[in-house]
Amino acid sequence: MEFTEKTTKKETIFEGKVVDLSVHDVTLPDGRSSKREVINHSGAVAVVAVTPEQKIVMVKQYRKPLEKPLVEIPAGKLEGTDSPEETAARELKEETGYTAGRLQKIASFYTSPGFADEIVHLYEAFDLEAGEPETEEDEFIELIEVSLEEADELIQKEEIHDAKTMYAVQYVKTILDKK
Repeated sequence: MEFTEKTTKKETIFEGKVVDLSVHDVTLPDGRSSKREVINHSGAVAVVAVTPEQKIVMVKQYRKPLEKPLVEIPAGKLEGTDSPEETAARELKEETGYTAGRLQKIASFYTSPGFADEIVHLYEAFDLEAGEPETEEDEFIELIEVSLEEADELIQKEEIHDAKTMYAVQYVKTILDKK
C-alpha cells in the first residue's frame, strides 16, 4: 500500500513570527477525502554542552504554552540563511555565554510529525569557553549547570520535561559511560 496523501487544496489560516498554520484538503491512499491541519516551522537547533566538570549546560525559562518554567538545553529557531551549525553557535552564546571551539552534529529529529514539520538539529559543543550571555530583550533566562544525577532529579520533578533535553541527558549518559 502506498501511504502518500495528495493535497488537493491548501488554505493558510495564520502566518506568525514562529509558525504558520494551514489546512490541507487531502486525498487518502484509498481515495477518500480528509483534512489535515499543518503547522509549518523553519526548524530549530539545540546544543548539548558539557563542562570539564561533567556538568550539562542548561537554561531555565518560562514556557507560555505550558504556563510554567522548564529547564532545557540551549536551543533556538533557524533564521534567515544561517546554517544549523551557525545557529547552534549563536544560540549557545546568546543563551549561556559559552562559545564552542567546535560543534558536531549528533542527529536531527521531528518534534511532532502528526501536525508539524518542525525539525530540530542537535549538536554537541566541544572546547567550551565561558563568557557573558547575550539574550534577546524579550528573553528571561537563568543559566544552570547540572550533573547527570541532578538532571535525573529534574526529570522526575518534571522541571526537565521536553523531548530534546531528555534526549540530550540520555546522550550525555552514553558518552560519559564510554569514557
